[in-house]
Amino acid sequence: MTLEKPVIIIRDGRTVIHIPMTLKRMGGRKQVIVPHGLDGSGPNRSSVQKPLAVAVARAHRWKDLLERQCFPSISALASTVGQDSSYVMRILRLTYLAPDIIEAIMRGNEPSGLSLERLTKTLSMGWEEQRAAFQTVAIV
Repeated sequence: MTLEKPVIIIRDGRTVIHIPMTLKRMGGRKQVIVPHGLDGSGPNRSSVQKPLAVAVARAHRWKDLLERQCFPSISALASTVGQDSSYVMRILRLTYLAPDIIEAIMRGNEPSGLSLERLTKTLSMGWEEQRAAFQTVAIV
């Protein structure tokens, strides 16, 4: 995202307003992302995709419950949370996401077009492969 400021140019009696922004696909919709301070809400405004963030949080919670042996199996966990075992297994795979991808999701900085379906369908176990697939860069 660029850190440019809006520019107003008046030339030959016409006014041109340049507002820096990017378009980001979120859940099949396009969202306009403007630099902090231009969105009217200050630096704390978040564009987090709730479904992605909730799924990642659930994955880590469910993994913790299984590791602490609160449930004897994934099937028992799935039954308790009211989900299908295959869904629980797909969500649990999110615990293998690279840390920078998880951080990007939680901050709302994930790559444009990244969805829960895409994450659970094409998740590679190698972090470098994940970064390449989701076109992310390590967060410094």
